[in-house]
Amino acid sequence: IKTFSTGKLSEPSASILCSAEPVDESSVKKMILTFEKRSYKNQELRIKFPDNPEKFMESELDLNDIIQEMHVIATMPDLYHLLVELNAVHSLLGLLTVVDLLQELTDIDTLHESEEGAEVLIDALLEGQVVALLVQNMERLDEQVKEEADGIYNTLAIIENMAEFRPGLCTEAAQQGLMQWLLKRIKAKMPFDANKLYCSEILAILLQNNDNTRELLGEMDGIDVLLQQLSVFKRHNPSTAEEQEMMENLFDALCSCLMLPANRDRFLRGEGLQLMNLMLREKKVSRTSALKVLDHGMIGPEGADNCHKFVDILGLRTIFPLFMKTPKKMKKTGTSEKEHEEHVSSIIASMLRNLKSQQRSRLLTKFTENDCEKVDRLMELHFKYLEAVQQADKRIEGEKHEMVRRGEILDDSMEDEFYLRRLDAGLFVLQLICYIMVEISNSGISQLQQRVHQILNLRGGSVKVVRHIMREYAESIGDGKSDEFKEAERKRIMDLVDNF
Repeated sequence: IKTFSTGKLSEPSASILCSAEPVDESSVKKMILTFEKRSYKNQELRIKFPDNPEKFMESELDLNDIIQEMHVIATMPDLYHLLVELNAVHSLLGLLTVVDLLQELTDIDTLHESEEGAEVLIDALLEGQVVALLVQNMERLDEQVKEEADGIYNTLAIIENMAEFRPGLCTEAAQQGLMQWLLKRIKAKMPFDANKLYCSEILAILLQNNDNTRELLGEMDGIDVLLQQLSVFKRHNPSTAEEQEMMENLFDALCSCLMLPANRDRFLRGEGLQLMNLMLREKKVSRTSALKVLDHGMIGPEGADNCHKFVDILGLRTIFPLFMKTPKKMKKTGTSEKEHEEHVSSIIASMLRNLKSQQRSRLLTKFTENDCEKVDRLMELHFKYLEAVQQADKRIEGEKHEMVRRGEILDDSMEDEFYLRRLDAGLFVLQLICYIMVEISNSGISQLQQRVHQILNLRGGSVKVVRHIMREYAESIGDGKSDEFKEAERKRIMDLVDNF
């Protein structure tokens, strides 16, 4: 059914709203019952005269009028329960031309005005399989027609509102055909527009902290879709701010997916490493995000295959220049120097952790080249971040002292918050750098060990400080991993530290 929903009130409803009748529970009930009646009558006539629109045109206009009137309910979320109790949600879902009404009803600010009303409405919508119906409706729309393209945009807004209000529905939504529709729309050969941007946004939302949707995307060959869409930006910068935003959403979606081990293999087979490596060489805007993707793809024991492949495709030639010198252009893409140095250090640390045999020796040889210049740079970064962390520690100690003086209690949650602040100040990068220092010192290549200790002594650093940082790092390791893994990893790090 297509009603003539222009969003403007047609004459009769405008006059009803302007009349003195206040909008309260009884007038809303009346409105809903009128809607039910007109909806039923319209359906009846459509079935009776399928080929004769004149016969049901009047009932269509009547129905449209009452739907327009019902927009007023969106200003009163505490009356949403009436929509459910009088079964109107079911009828609304049957019409689906009421997308703009649903969008107003689910407006996120309105939902938060009355949590109870919102809960009832969302429950009823989900029970009516709202996402599956919305997706079926979008499948039928033709985006060449402006009204229908708007309909898709408004539909995505309904889904975003509901997902923001209740993040738990993402898995269900993705499984009800939304994931498939989004991937299809993202790879459609159409010029870039607001709808494509919105699709990339919804996709990134669905994948946030959700292994179910990451698995689903992987099974639907979504990793390939993301890589194909991103490959456009290997040699060209996005032409507008909106297009850049879409590119970043797709990169975020890819990073999210790589949190799931099964997707690391799909990324490897889809030649994701080759694409990211090219992006790093091309020096376009996409370079920053490509670095982040590599970090996600190579980290942890699940990243071992990607680490070996990265060396095979000559990735060391790309990553070390970025380690030696942080690009000046970073400011433009809104990335901080620290973020860049963190990703590069993390990639090198992952390789030191994962590489075996010949690939590992190729990595260590890099550190000996040109009179150990990479070690010199490593030590320069060590002192840079050590100083930043020491300053943060001083501030935090001062605050703790103040709190104790005021008689406040330093509980675990305060300690956690202080630790997060230290990580943010640069402790995380410092831990990665110290890890690289102890790894290369234990490599059996004496000139590396000598150079690390020589610079430490020269600049008044100390082995004790490095050991302390590594102990703290070993303590915090292995979020979400098994206890055996944590234990083995701690022991491995502590053995490296003891030999340092």
